[in-house]
Amino acid sequence: MNSARHNKRGIAMADPERNASHQRVQGASFALLLLAACFVLLAAARLGAQVTQDTPKLPVPPPPPRSLDDLNYLAGDASVPSLSDSILNPQGKFRQSLFRKGLALRLVTQSQYVQNTLAAPVPPDNQVYIGEHPFEAAMVQPILTWDLRQLHLRRAQLYVGGVWNWVSWNPAGPKSFQLWDLYFYKGWGRDRVQMKAGYISMNLEFVGLFVGGSTATGGQGVYAVLPYEVGMSYFPLTSPAASLRVRGPDHLYVKSAAQRSIDPAGGPAEVARNATGFRFLPHGDKLLLINEAGYLRDPAKNVHETWFRAGYLDNSTKYKNVATGQPQSGNYCAYALVDHQFIRTSLEHPDHGLYAGASYMNVPDALNSYSRYYEARFYKEAPLESRPADLVSFVASHTGYSRVATNSLAAQGKSVWRSGSTLTGSYAVHVSPGNFVGLGLTYLYGPAITPRVPSALNFLASWTTYF
Repeated sequence: MNSARHNKRGIAMADPERNASHQRVQGASFALLLLAACFVLLAAARLGAQVTQDTPKLPVPPPPPRSLDDLNYLAGDASVPSLSDSILNPQGKFRQSLFRKGLALRLVTQSQYVQNTLAAPVPPDNQVYIGEHPFEAAMVQPILTWDLRQLHLRRAQLYVGGVWNWVSWNPAGPKSFQLWDLYFYKGWGRDRVQMKAGYISMNLEFVGLFVGGSTATGGQGVYAVLPYEVGMSYFPLTSPAASLRVRGPDHLYVKSAAQRSIDPAGGPAEVARNATGFRFLPHGDKLLLINEAGYLRDPAKNVHETWFRAGYLDNSTKYKNVATGQPQSGNYCAYALVDHQFIRTSLEHPDHGLYAGASYMNVPDALNSYSRYYEARFYKEAPLESRPADLVSFVASHTGYSRVATNSLAAQGKSVWRSGSTLTGSYAVHVSPGNFVGLGLTYLYGPAITPRVPSALNFLASWTTYF
């Protein structure tokens, strides 16, 4: 998606006034970049429409009829269930009256529960990992999309979403009530070129962390937090950004983004300084560049699905160096992931079958608590013929904790784990239209960096509804 480039900069500017001026210039430049991107998108779209109207052309086949799912989430590295997969009747009067105006309104709700089954719960104030004390979470997410047909734009979309997110343990959240996404999307050349600009939650756009590729079934058993450590925005957080994806020949693609970094101190600190999500450039948060390149071959009757992607995140924001105690720029994350369909179980539905995948990620030890991540996964879409929308998965992961951080903690006399490993088995059930239930068990060896608490066996349950 973005080109891999690591640029180390100095620790601090000698002149405070010059430093503040530099930050103002950078913020203004980033704002102008986004505004320019939006202007280019609109100008190109209107120019294309004008050329179509003014230039004589040979007769062409009429465009395919509009579908309700044209208003679904587009051009991401994760998929969202179809708008017709809803508790509400997609042919009902309410949804169809909006559709005639090019609008779709969707509401997503989710509740989660996690608890360690090997030991009695600790007091709430003593927990150091999810499930050590019973963990509960709930979220409500309204989403409005508009295909801009009234502006005579094709392959365009305005996407607006908010979120209320509550967790019983804030470090695992954060708790928030804010903007989630607000961006303009435009595609050209049958979506061979796709662009977004606005406020974007990037965990759906890059890396592809969801097992099976769907937000409804792929969340359990994945503990790859390294891209978020390095400042990539993630649910429920958002950040101003612009992204561009180009699909090339032979199933190749490249994708890049420029995003204002999330607060280096993490999600709770980001919400504390930017409660609504609208704040454009909080002091100290600078530019994150994301680049990804990949090979994506969709499944068909004669080929199996294959998806390889590799990328690099480069953040100019200053992070605290654990070794020196001083702020330092140059944080980065390198990653590579692959998923392949080994067995196809249905010719009518080529995506059904057995898959395997692997992940690798690496970040600097001195600037991050979690420094290396490895994952192997096996999953089957439609594990039973009578359950075509279910997914069963087994995910094994290993996370290396920062040597710099653990050595510092050990020198202070604190007990530490040097790494953590997990093994998760889960089953996602498509109970009925718009209803998904996920159940799983996760064994955690080394569940927290410090203190060195015993390993755990967590029971996980989630219920997601799409209206």
